[in-house]
Amino acid sequence: MIYLFLAQGFEEVEAITPLDLLRRAGAQVKTVGVGGNRITGSHGIEVTADLEEGQINLQDMEMIILPGGMPGTKNLEKSPIVRESINYCAQHEKKIAAICAAPSILGKMNLLDGHCAVCYPGYESVLKGAEIKTDPVCVSGNIITARGAGVALLFGLKLVEVLFGKQKSEEMKEQVQCE
Repeated sequence: MIYLFLAQGFEEVEAITPLDLLRRAGAQVKTVGVGGNRITGSHGIEVTADLEEGQINLQDMEMIILPGGMPGTKNLEKSPIVRESINYCAQHEKKIAAICAAPSILGKMNLLDGHCAVCYPGYESVLKGAEIKTDPVCVSGNIITARGAGVALLFGLKLVEVLFGKQKSEEMKEQVQCE
């Protein structure tokens, strides 16, 4: 199962775009509300999450996705269940995807040593131990990071590629008329 965490103040494009692409590709993705199941994004769009954070199952977790946005990133970081999920993925070599400001959580948890990473400009200093790149999306081992809302489509396509291969990602790119 892929869990996409939503906290109050999440960046809507960074959550919904990869969610849509992954579901189109056939991935099992559940949105997880941090602090309840009705979560409002940073631009006032309310979403009803599939699950609340206490309902996730670590043993069936294959990937987690952390959208950025403010104060969404700070609210994700405050959640013990989000941090536990990140640690579980790190310890079991499951995939961790984070976009915009959310890679800062990984840096603060000291999970970026030996990895390359990208983030929203201004958060680079918090990506402790990472080799900072300038690419829109960066894959380094089990960690996938992206720069921000403007690359949410590329982020989603990269997640499809990581899970299903390049051909499936190309099919999704064609389906949504990217480029």
